[in-house]
Amino acid sequence: MKIAFAAMAAATFAVQLVQAQTAPAAPPQAAPATIAEDFKPSSLNQPGQQYPQVNSQGYVRFRVLAPDATAVKVSLGLGGRGGTTLAKAADGSWTGTTEGPLDEGFHYYHLTIDGGIFNDPGTLNFYGSTRWESGIEIPAKDADFYALKDVPHGRVEQILFPSPSTGTQRRAFVYTPPGYEKNAGTRYPVLYLQHGWGEDETAWSNQGHANLILDNLLAAGKARPFLIVMTYGMTNDVRPGQPGGLASFDIKPFQTVLLNELIPYVDAHYRTLADQKHRAMAGLSMGGFETKLIALKNLDRFAYIGLLSGGTISLEDVNTTPGYRDKVKLSFVGFGSREIEGGRSGPAGGPKVDPRANAEAIKAAGVPSAFYVSPGTGHEFLTWRRSLHEMAPLLFRD
Repeated sequence: MKIAFAAMAAATFAVQLVQAQTAPAAPPQAAPATIAEDFKPSSLNQPGQQYPQVNSQGYVRFRVLAPDATAVKVSLGLGGRGGTTLAKAADGSWTGTTEGPLDEGFHYYHLTIDGGIFNDPGTLNFYGSTRWESGIEIPAKDADFYALKDVPHGRVEQILFPSPSTGTQRRAFVYTPPGYEKNAGTRYPVLYLQHGWGEDETAWSNQGHANLILDNLLAAGKARPFLIVMTYGMTNDVRPGQPGGLASFDIKPFQTVLLNELIPYVDAHYRTLADQKHRAMAGLSMGGFETKLIALKNLDRFAYIGLLSGGTISLEDVNTTPGYRDKVKLSFVGFGSREIEGGRSGPAGGPKVDPRANAEAIKAAGVPSAFYVSPGTGHEFLTWRRSLHEMAPLLFRD
């Protein structure tokens, strides 16, 4: 019965995480009395493109050329719910401004033109919601920690590794810190960092700016240099609303790829510290769920565990997982403040539990842990950027 209950709880949690990943962007902030006409092209626009534009208040103005169209709408957020209806001008262009300012940070969106779904030719594309979506960035007041600065930069490179278990060559991206090429005698710890449902191995470097976050922390002397490995978590074949949903999600195929194929490949081809105390696993949303499923059953492989809007670590988890107290050097849990309003993680963020209470309980029990809440954000990339920024300095403190 206990095993059946645990399986049912895990399945329910997985479904909730998928629902969270496909939820729309957080509700717009309260609209000011007037809209400031200081719009500038978004930082994510294609070269030379003037639209979409963002103003100092966080409003977004869209303009699309579609002279033969009869209706054009912009849908914001994973799943494309909510949005802005554009109005047609005499020159065949369609223009519209969001009803209110958007939350700071990154947002997915797409166009619906006469019932068909298209990406905005004015902006760059990012893989989310199991497709390449348009993206827009609302400048954040604390964006300095992930800004591109004049500091030493690491390298993000693609690797292709053999996967006998799937009969394919699989892809991953590896971040190596500044100086990796020059310091030939130095070996480094490794963080295996997972994306969320609907995304892939490009998410953490493209949407999340993980490399820039680490570059800036290292330049400030606030973190130990380490590698980050990002690969596809094999989650997107299951869609919300399908019979069974993620209740039938099987972690074993990805666990095999990660433990038996990717980690040995990385250790063989990079100068890693290839032991448990120098290896971490973390992930956002569904990636956090995967992290918990894999890491807690393989504490001989991972000493650091990070769940970013991907569940919590409870005292029961600690007490029922053999070796947790002896082997885990850090349990990190992060959420956006909107995910845990009222003290409970939901609807975004997983099961109806109190993650703060869980964090306090394991800390009181002497388990090395950290709990972080991103102010004013929900289930979105600004939450996860901030969480990585808070977690990274805590990793690999020998």
